[in-house]
Amino acid sequence: MRISRLPLALAAVIAIALAALVFTHVTLRGDLSELLPHGRDPTTRLVDQELRTGTAASLLLIGIEGAPAGTLASVSTLFADRLAHDPDLLFVQNGHRLISEGALQALFADRYLLAPMAADAFTAAALHADFLRLRDGLQSSASPLVQQYGLPDPTGALPAVLASWGGGGGHAVLRDGVWFAPDTPGPHRSRALLLARLAASGTDLPAQAASLHRLRALFDAIPDRHGARLLVTGAPVFAVAAEAAVRRDVRLLSIVSALLVAGWLTWRFRSPWVLAAIATSVAPGLAVAALAVQLAFGFVHGITLGFGMTMLGITVDYPVLLIGHRKQGEPPAATIRRIARPFTLSVLTASLGLSGMAGSGFPGVAQLGLFAVTGILASAAVTRWLLPGLIGRAGLAPSYAGDPGRLEGIESLRRWRMYAAVVPLLALLGIGLAGGPRLQSDLAALTPVPPALIALDGELRTQLGGPDIGQLGLVRAATPDGVLQAQEAIAAGLQALVQHRAITGFDDAATLLPSQAIQHARQHALPDDAALRAAIDRAAAGLGFTPHAFDQFTADVARARTQPALSARDLPAGLLRTRLDALLFERDGAWFGPAIPQGVTDAAALERLFAGRPGWSFIDIRRTTEAVVRGYTRQAWPYIAAGAVLAVLALSAGQRDPGRTLRVLAAIAATLLVTLAALVLSGTRLTLIHLVSLQFVAGIGLDYALFFARPQLDAEERARTLRTLLTCNVMALLTFSLLCLCRTPLLREIGGTVCIGVVLAMAFGFLFAGERPPYAGRLRDTDSPA
Repeated sequence: MRISRLPLALAAVIAIALAALVFTHVTLRGDLSELLPHGRDPTTRLVDQELRTGTAASLLLIGIEGAPAGTLASVSTLFADRLAHDPDLLFVQNGHRLISEGALQALFADRYLLAPMAADAFTAAALHADFLRLRDGLQSSASPLVQQYGLPDPTGALPAVLASWGGGGGHAVLRDGVWFAPDTPGPHRSRALLLARLAASGTDLPAQAASLHRLRALFDAIPDRHGARLLVTGAPVFAVAAEAAVRRDVRLLSIVSALLVAGWLTWRFRSPWVLAAIATSVAPGLAVAALAVQLAFGFVHGITLGFGMTMLGITVDYPVLLIGHRKQGEPPAATIRRIARPFTLSVLTASLGLSGMAGSGFPGVAQLGLFAVTGILASAAVTRWLLPGLIGRAGLAPSYAGDPGRLEGIESLRRWRMYAAVVPLLALLGIGLAGGPRLQSDLAALTPVPPALIALDGELRTQLGGPDIGQLGLVRAATPDGVLQAQEAIAAGLQALVQHRAITGFDDAATLLPSQAIQHARQHALPDDAALRAAIDRAAAGLGFTPHAFDQFTADVARARTQPALSARDLPAGLLRTRLDALLFERDGAWFGPAIPQGVTDAAALERLFAGRPGWSFIDIRRTTEAVVRGYTRQAWPYIAAGAVLAVLALSAGQRDPGRTLRVLAAIAATLLVTLAALVLSGTRLTLIHLVSLQFVAGIGLDYALFFARPQLDAEERARTLRTLLTCNVMALLTFSLLCLCRTPLLREIGGTVCIGVVLAMAFGFLFAGERPPYAGRLRDTDSPA
């Protein structure tokens, strides 16, 4: 046959162009939450959604440190002023003028509906005491504020409103007009604090990343910082950092693994054209896999793509097995006939074994499963029906197929396989003595966010008074006012928990915005004009106030008696609206309001308070999340087991030889047992990701075992098989070992598990799956071909 490599080159170019076209049109995401399981009931799904996309998903906790306190205060002021004019932020607060002038005026106008007032607040006796304080204030340096706010509000309704709305920030102290964390020992250890909210939603990570970049640029542009440095944490920072880590990992995998595999195969086959054959097979597999995931899920996750890149470790096996088994000048059809049965069984059993992942219900596992199965089938189809003709025309075959003369000594090792069977038995014993596999349900263990950033977030959250949500009560009602009424009904119980030190406090919407019933009750409690003026006259007698000093007071009370009840939409935008939006929100036509406890020391008492109350649910975030993970893991087992059973049935039917089938299964079982023992005895807590990795190990092991187990014509063919499988094994190690260098824990877990597994798969596949030599010094080379 005349050698022509142009068709292979064209096929490779078309395959790569097809893959490039697909990957420019799929939606690639890196937010880890997209891969993690959602709640299994409406309440937990709602909380999960709020944590991902609600107000908390756009809040930033900011610190400035590294300079003297005076410098930090100046930098904080300048920074806050710049951020206040940045359209990327909804608001920024650093303690200076906690509430804007407009918001303050709005609260002042509505103070009698918002503030809890004592029953005797408008009596002459109570007003007399208030007027005495006002007179003292008018004679002090605070006289302008007293005239502006004190005379129209002698009962102190506005301070009561401001107290309920808070605004202080945890343990933060006000120094030089801005928030500071309590000082820690050492020079220049002061830390100025700020709180901000991004305009971009938690679902729009590119916009959040751009906003964070702009925020840091605005800080860097501040002159005379004297070494002050910026600290930024919060959910947006975590999400952006995780996505960046995933993208870095994907780039590492796609570039470095391609270079390593290309170098290894070029050296092994002594021809760069083998890379064109690999591209012709693998690129369509990746393209079809990405397209299938995009159609099924609406996006392709970076981790799924990273995992897909490591499919080079199994899908590259297909063209390598085809080329590696071809003899020089042999027609491609003859090569296919010799390897058709093990090749087909390998593809079929691997696909069936991994198919259970696609139906697991765990979003990340389902994506990985669909990507793996469709990629394997597409690459195998190209290898089986398109590639043989191309490599035949290109004249691709190993320049060296292995030394049959050395094979006798190597294959004689199989006589010891009964002793090697002790290894998986010891592994099983070790797993039992270790108490069995320990499961990990904490999703925090899977985040690529650096521990130092997580620790900093905890510090700033404590200093700024941001809630570290661990447990909460959640009420559902048909209207926002229904939520407020339910929260008011349980407020006494929460206050009792505060008194018993089960919690240190709590946040809820009703504390900020009373229900309409409470507002109407407060209106009815206000005195009419005649009664109020009479009380004012008696209270002010002899105190020296002008006759009209309290005219605005009486006018405001009169207006409050008839004004419409307030709702959330009546509140001004900024810090006030942000606080309320997190505590009162509508989803799918229903209204919800969390009651968020602080400083929980007795979660059981808190749970008892909410239990059995209509509309209320108690949620322990960590416990609920771990229960969701365990639930999805349990749900995944039947699907994965079904896939494994189908793979075994297909293997048995395809082999038509019980002895060979048992040897193949023994090799796979030994590989999985010893790999699992290595994980358990190293103290690794197993997740569903390890299960996915073990399935992948089983798929690779099947390749090796099936080719070792197939009947082969002569020693030359067996040597060719051994060399080809060694090539595939090293290739898998090169690609999967890169995963161990990733920052993303999910990818590291896959890499470490598969690296152990592929070495064992090669060893046990060779020892258990191949024919045992009948006696020393003589090779069995008379088997009939497949």
